[in-house]
Amino acid sequence: MSMTTTQAAVDHANDPQETDYLHARSGIKHWLYTVDHKRIGVMYLVAVALAFLLGGFFASMVRWELFSPNFDAAGVAIPGGQIFEGDTYNRIFTLHGLVMVFLFIIPGIPAALGNFVLPLQLGAKDVAFPRLNLASFYVYVIGTVMALWAAIAGGVDTGWTFYTPYSSGVGGSVVMMTLAAFVLGFSSIFTGLNFIVTVHRMRAPGLTWDRMPLFVWAIYATAIIQVMATPVLGITLLLLVMERVLGVGIFDPALGGDPVLFQHFFWFYSHPAVYIMILPGMGVMSELITTFARKTIFGYRAIALSSIAIAVISFLVWGHHMFVSGQSVYAGMIFSFLTFLVAVPSAIKVINWTATLYKGSIALDAPMLYALSFLILFTIGGLTGLFLGTLGTDVHLHDTYFVVAHFHYVMMGGTAMAFFGGVHYWWPKMFGRMYSPFWSKVSAFLVFIGFNVTFLPQFVMGSRGMPRRYHDYLPQFADWHRLSSFGVVILGSGIAIMVVYLLISLKRGEKATGNPWGARSLEWSIQSPPIEHNFHEIPTVVEGPYDYPVAGQDGGAVKA
Repeated sequence: MSMTTTQAAVDHANDPQETDYLHARSGIKHWLYTVDHKRIGVMYLVAVALAFLLGGFFASMVRWELFSPNFDAAGVAIPGGQIFEGDTYNRIFTLHGLVMVFLFIIPGIPAALGNFVLPLQLGAKDVAFPRLNLASFYVYVIGTVMALWAAIAGGVDTGWTFYTPYSSGVGGSVVMMTLAAFVLGFSSIFTGLNFIVTVHRMRAPGLTWDRMPLFVWAIYATAIIQVMATPVLGITLLLLVMERVLGVGIFDPALGGDPVLFQHFFWFYSHPAVYIMILPGMGVMSELITTFARKTIFGYRAIALSSIAIAVISFLVWGHHMFVSGQSVYAGMIFSFLTFLVAVPSAIKVINWTATLYKGSIALDAPMLYALSFLILFTIGGLTGLFLGTLGTDVHLHDTYFVVAHFHYVMMGGTAMAFFGGVHYWWPKMFGRMYSPFWSKVSAFLVFIGFNVTFLPQFVMGSRGMPRRYHDYLPQFADWHRLSSFGVVILGSGIAIMVVYLLISLKRGEKATGNPWGARSLEWSIQSPPIEHNFHEIPTVVEGPYDYPVAGQDGGAVKA
């Protein structure tokens, strides 16, 4: 059930359920002003889930437009080929990228699952700064409103990267959009600071660094990147605003600026941001693999330290996005080497997860299906990244659909799959209800199949020269685009089923026990949903969370 706790904690866990955090204080006012990390995590979960659905809607509109080319090989217009004008397409494409990256992927796991789970896994009654935690949520909401207003009403079409010199002079609400990203950065920094202090200062007695859950290690490494890298993006966006408003020549060559400088600043943040997106998912993976394989995690220390290694090396790799920007050959060689180097800690994790599965008593519940999907899809995304990290092949593949497919295999196949797995894993703990095991497996199957049908064809298109971000394309790519668009239908069907059965479970789902999965980290030693202050008394930890006695045996017993 958990790491070993005091006998009093065990006795309380066996008591009849007390009022849980969901019902301790009723009324919308108590939710809006709450400082309970669990309620804040639930509010984040609702917000990022809505952002995901909105971003997915814009993605489906992009695929709808790309279902067929606008003209045939003879230059004759194809009936129905033109759904959106080019400007409208660019705005929809920008909305998809902005919503998915800044409103879902970056805050998704840390802000929603991290807020809910991290204090429970540490044996703490809340995060270090509860009011700052609530402030970070409202800053996120303000930034979200600003971003959506700028993108929808203001017609921003720069893409989510805001590349200069286009973003320096184009019309639309670019200033408002960049200020929205600036505001969202503060939410990320507040959350990261809170997690760092919580991990350092609020661990339960006996919970040493060598006993911390790997999810905590991953969130801790992510928080370090958030605090150190996000200010770089904020300063870059402020410089862009100064250039547009005051006419200061920083990035625009017409004003004496250098657009490549913007790329250096942007990717110095955005490549570490890739690991802000994926590291929390890796932490979720460690929890799912050991729980549903019923085995002690293989190479605990290597997985933990590889999270820190990723956090450090990620700051040195930004130049591999700029192989064709005119940087020197020697700089390109160094960045290519560092790109291969940062892959090593990720490979360590994948190898150790696979070794944990070996001879395990594997239970194929929905969270485990998403974990296995992560292993397959993230491995494909990582290996295809090696082509883009190699100077010779990147010149050919740069700015093609190969990059689009690689990015989605890492972000959607990695982060989103881990998010889905984490939500299914901790759903009983968050809401005290079980969802349909049958429909959850059907959904996981459709999501996996739909994802591959959507993005595998894009590797082929990219290797054959199909550029990304284009509104139209040559007829020779039509069949691949149609197949990719058909995959979105399958993927969307799986996600729609997921939303329905999770919502139904809130009212009709079977009541969850304190530990329905037989897991061994601290959050599973208390009732589901937890009481408002988490623990009746702070537990004392005497063993690690992954000490399963024998593969296949129930690891649910708590020792006194």
